[in-house]
Amino acid sequence: MKIGNLNIEGFAALAPMAGVADKAFRELCRDFGCAYCVGEMVSSKGISYHSRKSAELMDISERERPSGVQLFGCEPDTMAFAAEFSLKYNPDFIDINMGCPVPKVNSIGCGCQLMTNPDLCYDIVKAVSSAVEIPVTVKIRKGIDDEHITAIEVAKAVESAGAKAIAVHGRTRQQMYKPSADWEIIKEVKNSVGIPVIGNGDINSASDAARMLEETGCDMVMVGRGAMGNPWIFREINAYMSEERLLSEPTLFEKMDIMRRHIEKLCEYKGEDVGMREARKHVAWYIKGLRGSAAIRNDAGRLRTLPEFYSLIKRVIETQE
Repeated sequence: MKIGNLNIEGFAALAPMAGVADKAFRELCRDFGCAYCVGEMVSSKGISYHSRKSAELMDISERERPSGVQLFGCEPDTMAFAAEFSLKYNPDFIDINMGCPVPKVNSIGCGCQLMTNPDLCYDIVKAVSSAVEIPVTVKIRKGIDDEHITAIEVAKAVESAGAKAIAVHGRTRQQMYKPSADWEIIKEVKNSVGIPVIGNGDINSASDAARMLEETGCDMVMVGRGAMGNPWIFREINAYMSEERLLSEPTLFEKMDIMRRHIEKLCEYKGEDVGMREARKHVAWYIKGLRGSAAIRNDAGRLRTLPEFYSLIKRVIETQE
């Protein structure tokens, strides 16, 4: 697949999940064959106000490429400024968030709320694509609710404004993340535009990815929550799609080693204090379904140091023997 002049190899991309898809996790997913990554969403207003936090979110390592910066905002000029500013971090593309369902983002006219105004969607993409020479992509949802399904209209608008690819989450803003995603809307968007369409929603296994590709005709899938505590899902999808081979799940020891690598990198990038606070949720995802996971998850919620984390890994292994 090509996003503008950018070659993309593989079958599944990592979704831009706030609080999850940081540099440490993006690198890990790329190690397992993720086709490309999109970073955590960054406020265009925050960039215009010279927010250090916003700037930190745009940092991209060579190991995670191809990788893009995702921006959110509702003012074309501010979004264009933020896109230009992001170029100092050398992203491979700029992604525009038009799908975030979180109330505090939508209440200021950003995220999925933009889908109520296809003309504004056009203006934002036109401004950003005119401001930068790298490809611009857009992530949308089905619409804000079942009475306002605007995915096709918005997709056509952003394509005409210069977007080089569109990722479609098959749920409305109102639905958030339940019930099951509607893959039919992904198919309808794919049939309505000429640029690549990436399908998103309910990809939790290699067979899910294969089914979405078959049922919707989309060019690639995007994995979000299905990768949390499960970054090897990209390796499984690639093996299934390229060789029709079902890989066995990693052993417990392999899972714990992957988790260790992940949390150590998290602490390297953010410091042990911040890294261990953020590690707590990741540990909960990695141990989900294991014997005694409830008690271990409770202890994980109090992790403060790497030695405590190493002791917890030992306990997890001992609990399963």
